[in-house]
Amino acid sequence: MQAGPVTLFLCGDVMLGRGVDQILPHPGDPALRETYIRDARDYVALAEAASGPVPRPADFTWPWGDALAVLEEAAPDLRVVNLETSVTRAGGFAPGKPVCYRMSPDNLPCLAAARPDVCALANNHVLDFGRRGLEETLDALDRAGLRRAGAGRDEREARRPADVTAGGRRFSVFSFGMASSGVPPGWAAAPGRPGVDFVPGTDAGTAEAAERVRRAKRHGDTVVVSVHWGSNWGYGVPRDQVRFAHRLVEAGADVVHGHSSHHPRPAEVYRGRLVLYGCGDLIDDYEGITGYEEYRDDLRLLYLVALEPDSGALAALRMVPMRARRMRLCHASDADRVWLRDVLDRVCRGFGSEVDLEPDGTLALRPG
Repeated sequence: MQAGPVTLFLCGDVMLGRGVDQILPHPGDPALRETYIRDARDYVALAEAASGPVPRPADFTWPWGDALAVLEEAAPDLRVVNLETSVTRAGGFAPGKPVCYRMSPDNLPCLAAARPDVCALANNHVLDFGRRGLEETLDALDRAGLRRAGAGRDEREARRPADVTAGGRRFSVFSFGMASSGVPPGWAAAPGRPGVDFVPGTDAGTAEAAERVRRAKRHGDTVVVSVHWGSNWGYGVPRDQVRFAHRLVEAGADVVHGHSSHHPRPAEVYRGRLVLYGCGDLIDDYEGITGYEEYRDDLRLLYLVALEPDSGALAALRMVPMRARRMRLCHASDADRVWLRDVLDRVCRGFGSEVDLEPDGTLALRPG
């Protein structure tokens, strides 16, 4: 029996492509096909105009900044990130898709710097460069020894959870992508066709996904379901997402790890299990882009989750506030921490929880 709690690190979208790729030691082709920006280096220029010079080339650890020391101190048993970019040199942009992300495979040491145990791939950018780009992404991650879930060379591989044994415990991590986050249904993996683990937002689709979680659950396992769902902005959570999250918990999920929103959304404790409806972005090249300042998407969170070792129930959730500046994560200021506390406390109260600001500057979820 494990003596202490089971600990996890979770985060929102880790987008190491486009502008971030350009500051790393081995930048890929900067060409874009967006309406206003056609060169990924222009995103670096926006960040520099907003916050100051960014080193080029930057060390592989640069985008993670102060977050790496936080993770080293926390020493979680399991680390799960949503990798929201293709890892490819392919030039075939997905037809009709206005925004496409890719990073050079030679820059994967940047991802490895955070030592993720599982990279969730079922999202709306992993096929930005077609099925060839996806297959190159899978090959690159495999060569780098980075475990993945949610995408594969066929349906069976895409739907298989990633299994990890750490700290004397077995973890199973699912990665689901949904149309509400912009994942095209045509990206779904099929027999003999590469793609993602796409879950239709129908009653039948969510029931089938929950049943797969139920079948995978074994006594003593910790099951994490990572779901890319929902819109980019706003704090409201649609009822269908709440129903799906609850269904996953009832099927055996210990944590529902939601992402896609560009800022943190509410957290809930349902039947003793943690549901994160939107973790917000963690690493990206959005610094300097204007239009949604009210959401403070420059503020990011590291989610440190502790679960009871026997039951899998939530023991504690600590959230470490960070700020993106010069394309690097740094510790948030006292004023930023208070702002985040106030916003998250307000939106989480609708789900029966409160958020406190701890003396060490972290945020803590208090279930009602």
